Amino acid sequence: MGSTEGEDSVILITEDKDENPVESSVVLIESSEEFPLEKKNMDEIVDDECEVIVTFCKRAKVMPHARYDCMTHPFERAECETSCPLGRNTEMCGQCYCYICDKLAAECKDWVTPSLCHCNAHNKSKYWKDQWHFALTGGLAMFNLELSEIDVDIQHGGVLLQKFIHDISMEYNKYLSGERIPSDYHKCYCHRKLGPGQCDDCGLRQMCVIYRYTPVFDLVTTHLNQAENEKPKAEVIVLLGAAKEIMLHKDPFTYSQTFDPLGSVNQAVPCLMVRITRRLQRLLVLNEFPKPLYDKFIGFYQSIPLPVHCSTFSNSLNFMTWHHSLLTSVLKGQNVTGRRTQKGKKEYLCEIFPVIEARIERMENRQEYKELIRYLKVVKCSDSKWMQKQRDKIPLYMCRSGDFVGATQALFNVFSKSSCTACRLSPSQFEGYLKMFRTGQAPLGRSLEVPAQWSPVAPPSSSLGEPLKLPVLLKQTFRLLHTNMSLFKNPKCWTSVIKTFSSHPVLGNDGRLTAITLKEPPQEFQQMVFRESCYILEELVAKVRTNVFLSDVFRLDLHLEAGLIFAVTALRQMVLQEYRSLGSFLDIILAFRNNFWALKLLIESLACHEKALCGIVGLIITDLHYRKAEMLELCRRRGPQYVGDLLCLFLTSRDRNVPSIGISIINVIVDNLQECHWAKQVGYFLQNSTKAFGWAAYEVSSFIAISQTLP
Repeated sequence: MGSTEGEDSVILITEDKDENPVESSVVLIESSEEFPLEKKNMDEIVDDECEVIVTFCKRAKVMPHARYDCMTHPFERAECETSCPLGRNTEMCGQCYCYICDKLAAECKDWVTPSLCHCNAHNKSKYWKDQWHFALTGGLAMFNLELSEIDVDIQHGGVLLQKFIHDISMEYNKYLSGERIPSDYHKCYCHRKLGPGQCDDCGLRQMCVIYRYTPVFDLVTTHLNQAENEKPKAEVIVLLGAAKEIMLHKDPFTYSQTFDPLGSVNQAVPCLMVRITRRLQRLLVLNEFPKPLYDKFIGFYQSIPLPVHCSTFSNSLNFMTWHHSLLTSVLKGQNVTGRRTQKGKKEYLCEIFPVIEARIERMENRQEYKELIRYLKVVKCSDSKWMQKQRDKIPLYMCRSGDFVGATQALFNVFSKSSCTACRLSPSQFEGYLKMFRTGQAPLGRSLEVPAQWSPVAPPSSSLGEPLKLPVLLKQTFRLLHTNMSLFKNPKCWTSVIKTFSSHPVLGNDGRLTAITLKEPPQEFQQMVFRESCYILEELVAKVRTNVFLSDVFRLDLHLEAGLIFAVTALRQMVLQEYRSLGSFLDIILAFRNNFWALKLLIESLACHEKALCGIVGLIITDLHYRKAEMLELCRRRGPQYVGDLLCLFLTSRDRNVPSIGISIINVIVDNLQECHWAKQVGYFLQNSTKAFGWAAYEVSSFIAISQTLP
């Protein structure tokens, strides 16, 4: 007894008890005059042959079904046919479903798409079953992953890979079909031509077929760009699947070379593989994938059949894992050479630069600076210039680990046949090292040349993490300058030196040195330190010995003042040697800030060298002419007291050339008097000064009178 659309109905079947009673007792009765199916109230109909008593008949309701099971439209089967539909396979009823997409056939986008043709799919073909399983798992079937290994990220990667293969298959099919263009606009390069528009061998007339792989290349690139924004596991799935897919691409038999460098498979695919393999190397080094999953990724890549034009990529992923015994021994400091002998065979820690770059990034992110230093000292790379740049960062990593003394020594270490790191420092790097040595802090960024947040170095022991003591800092600073002549001649470097030795050993909130105003020491002390500094600098220049001894003068209460005097002495030495090659000097003057006594010492020490002093004065006046706005802004920030003291220093100098600097500053202020509201206070300061201005008195009096006109 059963219920159909609210009505009770009874169907009586035979009592024959065969082994398969269902098949022997059910008979499909089609609609006919003898058996009208729509008639609800009907007499019993008995079929003597089948011994079936029909008590009720109703037209069957068509249920959803795969296209190959459709009873309305015939289906033609083949093991693998994707180029075009077979027979009447494109026809469908309203309940036909696509076997691959698992959606209504009318909604399948690839029902008749060349190279896909889902209309031909059925469950009796291994190829189509694999396609169905591929669609079901989102492209993960080829990786042979366990269910426990498929997490959300991997599943998402499978979906992305499925879309990638779908889009690339369609574009690749277009490539194989070629583009037909008028032969008047394109020559046939594969054969000789008899005449206009006709090829001797292929017989093309008026139209030519060209093949351009560039659209496929661009589409692959787009998908790879999108994959880089995904999580590591998902990106690895896409990259590996993409590598396998493009390895199957081939140029058509009738392919002819074009002017497009990426127009052929043999040229474009290696370019794509370079990007894919480098990205895979980076991901596999940076991320700690479970070992079974890691091994499956490597095994999948090695199983990809590489054509001849991609044979060089066969060992791209054959590099040491983090757990490799040789690499581990190097990182722990147990192996300081990077080589070992095992079973009579020598093994070296030699890696390609993408792998080295990824290892550096990972150890930087984890602040494993000691391990990173050990690694960089011994690892070998075919790109020697690139490797040199990485080793030049060893002093920086030593500073970050708290070993500032070791960092100063590392600056002069020589690796292989190259020169020391100090010889290649830029002015900004030099400034960064001075700041680290002075304050005991280090930048968090990956480069000294890029502004970054600075933070104190956490000392791993009581002997580390402290800034350099002043005598050591003095010796190493000027040893650096005399080792690298490009730094020695650069005014920016000397500006950094003056700022460093006239600042607190603590960085401000903005990451800049905080200036300190030192009280002027006695003249006897200044002259004593000046003479000793000259002797020490002579030894450094002559390179008699690098471990120059500094007397107790640099360790007493006035050690900061002594350090600044030492810097002034070194600056004087540079001016006497290189004043003709200097391009600027104003920043050096301004770096003294309120330590006018030290600036006065510099000027007086140059008094007996008229040519050098005249050259410096000329540079400063030229700077003032071209940097008026910058100078006025600095005067506004430092205040009228600073401007008055600076003017008095220059205007009261006994040298006939130096007062012209003060007069130039006054002229800059007068020319922009309406913007300098502080100029009136500077005028009062000069008016109340007890110093004699000498032959500059007229210019001072005029400035005082003009400044009084300000409101």
